[in-house]
Amino acid sequence: MLPLIYLFGGIGKTTQFTHISQGNSRIKDLSVSICAVLISKACNIGLKPVMQPGISALEYDRLTWVDQNYFRSETVTQANAVLVEYLSNLTLAKAWGDGDVASADGIRFVVPPKTIYAGSNPRYFGIGRGITSYDLISDQFSGLNRLIITGTIRDSLYLLELVLGQQTTIKPREIMTDTAGYGDIIFGLFALLGYRFSPRLADIGGSKIWRFDFNADYGVMNNLSKNKLHEDIIIKYWDDMLRVAGSLKLGTINPTNLIKMLQRGGRPTMLGRAIGEFGRIFKTTYELSFLDDKDYRRRILTQLNRGESENGLKRIVVYGKKGEIHQPHREGQEDQLNSLGLVTNAIILWNTVYMQKALDAIRNAGYPVNHDDVKRLSPLGYDHINIVGHYSFNLPDELLHGKLRPLQAMDNKLFGKIQV
Repeated sequence: MLPLIYLFGGIGKTTQFTHISQGNSRIKDLSVSICAVLISKACNIGLKPVMQPGISALEYDRLTWVDQNYFRSETVTQANAVLVEYLSNLTLAKAWGDGDVASADGIRFVVPPKTIYAGSNPRYFGIGRGITSYDLISDQFSGLNRLIITGTIRDSLYLLELVLGQQTTIKPREIMTDTAGYGDIIFGLFALLGYRFSPRLADIGGSKIWRFDFNADYGVMNNLSKNKLHEDIIIKYWDDMLRVAGSLKLGTINPTNLIKMLQRGGRPTMLGRAIGEFGRIFKTTYELSFLDDKDYRRRILTQLNRGESENGLKRIVVYGKKGEIHQPHREGQEDQLNSLGLVTNAIILWNTVYMQKALDAIRNAGYPVNHDDVKRLSPLGYDHINIVGHYSFNLPDELLHGKLRPLQAMDNKLFGKIQV
């Protein structure tokens, strides 16, 4: 897995992995040990395939010690934030998006061990039990955050926590999701926090269009907007709504627990009704935009396809043990799936760096590069990466000196060997 060695060794990203008790103390070839442990976790293969007796950084005792002392949720999160920031500054990544858009999607994993941290759902897990990794993906393909959810509880309950909990420099303002029964309260909370909520609607025929004034003339919309908003409820609870928004921003309340509290027993509280009434304003404008603007619908579909394609890459990476998670405890599940997300981001960054160099070489050779074509490129390819097999942790000389391997042109007579 050369991308990890280059990114974590070549450009110094292991500084985010600190010892649990000794602060910034470092040991020789720490980056090699960290990369080996990351591969073992992300590929779901254990330590044996990455061990190399006779090399101190890859001995079993060293790897287990590094795993126990350097791998924590905060260290993996910090390392991921560094990769995301590095990627966001690349020219090619900026062509895909500016970081203002993100999408949320879940990927399911069967968990064979008996544990309270896995739930049943025949649709996804058959007769077994499993978990959902609920991931936030930016429009630059980078994974920003993830939550591990027991079973397949409604994703909408966790969406706000997923968005507010991400710790990268990317700050998306528009959140796109697949259809999953998102209600008026979700629209209201997102609007209070300054986000634009853009779910993909599978069946818009049953949606309601709301209005403030029944006597107003909306022309062709008169027959559609037959539902009146109760602005008096919004006004009455407006101060409480602002306090809720402030608490969410400051992190003094858990978003998931708040949403559950606002809908006790399946029925909204009065504050929940007020937030839902407020959300209907933005839900109506969203639905009208979704119906009227085909480019808006295409943007939503494009972003959701990016998230689904990234989940496909993760399935390829986590090939060991048939892709099942054998960690019975939540902490172990989080460590493994956070490592999977970090390795996936490393592959995306590695691909983006080389793709950008290839595009620069093509331009320098005098060939036109269409910007619209560049926007459709994807850094999720993996055929050129050794995911299954023997793992090498030796950097070639050119990478040790901060360079990249020479690009091999498809037609050597035309381009020759392009040096980068």
